[in-house]
Amino acid sequence: MIAHLHGQIAEKFANSVIVDVNGVGYEVALTLPDFDRLLLDDEVKLYTYHHVREQSEELFGFTALEGKKLFELLITVQGIGPKNAMAVLSLAPVEEVRNAIANADAAYLTKASGIGKKAAERIIVDLREKVGLPTYYGRKSDPGTNTIVANDEALEALMALGFQLADATQALEGVDPDLPVEARIREALKKR
Repeated sequence: MIAHLHGQIAEKFANSVIVDVNGVGYEVALTLPDFDRLLLDDEVKLYTYHHVREQSEELFGFTALEGKKLFELLITVQGIGPKNAMAVLSLAPVEEVRNAIANADAAYLTKASGIGKKAAERIIVDLREKVGLPTYYGRKSDPGTNTIVANDEALEALMALGFQLADATQALEGVDPDLPVEARIREALKKR
């Protein structure tokens, strides 16, 4: 299993890149937000999901660990394959998609290519409890609330320690986002 790649972006195609890792090129499918963020010749670390089928192998990549974890949750839903999961994650940054699931926003999920009303409802039923509490209602945060942002290093660190996405999100609720990452992790661990 290929868990991550660290190398240079050698080529870009429609929603995929070739990552040169010491002279070996790996083609990696990306979500739209990640694809738009990466430029040719960028040095990058991508968290990957290695999907093996009878006739092919594919790598799906994410710039942040929470993207990979949400992808892995999405593909556990009956009828949602890797390409459907990538379409859902291509809607917006990972935190916004996670928040849409937590808020049971089926209309938002149906905007993804290949996701109809029934599939969106199935995603919500299966994953709502697993993705954690909404960090804000709807798609805009209230100015007075503590929200967890995408690419949150403290969230990634807690997940690397074995926390599920929902538990890591809940542990960081109420922790001052202006604290250094290490202090936020300590505060979150004290709550457990």
